[in-house]
Amino acid sequence: MNLKFLQFFDFILFFCVIALVTFGVLFIYSSGINSEGINVSSEYIKQIIWGSTGILLMLGISLLDYRRFTRYVPHLFIGACIVLVFTKLFGRYVNGARSWLGIGPFGIQPSEFTKIVFILFLAWYLDRTKKTQEQRKRFFVSLGIMFIPMGLILAQPDLGTSLVYFPIFLAMTFIAGIPVRYILFVFLGGMMTILFTVLPIWESQIAHSSVIFIRMLTNSTLRLILIFSTGSVGVLAALGMFFYRHNKYFYWITYFSAIVCGALILSYFAGKVLKDYQVMRLIVFIDPYADPRGAGWNIIQSKTAIGSGNLLGRGYLRGTQNHYRFLPEQSTDFIFSILSEELGFVGCMTVFALYFLIFIRTIFIIKNASNTFGMQIAAGILGMFVFHFMVNVGMVMGIMPITGIPLLFLSYGGSSLWTAMICVGLLMSVSSRKFGL
Repeated sequence: MNLKFLQFFDFILFFCVIALVTFGVLFIYSSGINSEGINVSSEYIKQIIWGSTGILLMLGISLLDYRRFTRYVPHLFIGACIVLVFTKLFGRYVNGARSWLGIGPFGIQPSEFTKIVFILFLAWYLDRTKKTQEQRKRFFVSLGIMFIPMGLILAQPDLGTSLVYFPIFLAMTFIAGIPVRYILFVFLGGMMTILFTVLPIWESQIAHSSVIFIRMLTNSTLRLILIFSTGSVGVLAALGMFFYRHNKYFYWITYFSAIVCGALILSYFAGKVLKDYQVMRLIVFIDPYADPRGAGWNIIQSKTAIGSGNLLGRGYLRGTQNHYRFLPEQSTDFIFSILSEELGFVGCMTVFALYFLIFIRTIFIIKNASNTFGMQIAAGILGMFVFHFMVNVGMVMGIMPITGIPLLFLSYGGSSLWTAMICVGLLMSVSSRKFGL
């Protein structure tokens, strides 16, 4: 049995993960070196411990049959939600959010591990209902499943972590065969909500001039009129669809009216609940030099570090932005900036290649999974991995807002590293079971 398992063990996936974790340890060590060449941090030692135990977790999960998890998944989901509530009430504050549980210096972030439970539970539900429920019901129930942990994490408040649930949901519902128009409804609604939230900030803080359409978003009365108008159009189109069932135009008018109306309502509440520092992150994403010494400092220094790396980099342990402490959150959010400065374009492309190999292997696992439950698990993990990669790398390059999302396998942190490696273990379990193990 063991020899058979080794025969089908995914060595490519395994070695890609080991290489990325090694890169992570090396540059977490580099982030602890000051301008005098003295190591002032022990984070790399903790990362080595987390990485070593994470490898054991990954291998242990890969040996288990993921199909046996189905009997425990509902209980795990309920338990995870209870832990999130407990964290909100009694957790410790870290970076403005009550999102950690622990004793003394030891702590975990439950919202990270909840991603795994969410993937398993949504996969379980989509697998059980593929032949017994109508697609619209499956979609809305799946949406409700997503909003439960997402809402609890937003209440902490941890906006960055909560956003990860969206790509997981989109990837899994797509693979489950949910009609694309339903998935686009959520995607377009989310994008328009962000747009309607950002535009007033752009007008007041960047443009410093009034735009007629944006004025409708900043004036409460005009916004209410716009909401009422789009909502009325949607209701009238829905009535037309009821009386003229074969007229597709009424359907699409209702569809887009609901998206716009919902985005207008959600963006209003988003504007009310955004913290000052989150508003500033949006402002400096649009224009980092709007506050170069404050909120824009992170992006400016990160782009400077990346640009100074050139083709081959300054050399390991020779990055000036890093060792002179110009970069904030060096070992976590901006670990890629250190790597880029010290290894240059070639180092970046090496890391990119390792991530793309993981993505390709995951797509291969999705295509060859022996059942839909395994396909759903792999799809959710792919959505999570791709989102973390794109947002973190985009953030340090200045093409994404700063959200505090780590670069999986590289960034310092036990909870995110263990979560990622448990997910890889699940991928290996799904992959090997297609051979009947």
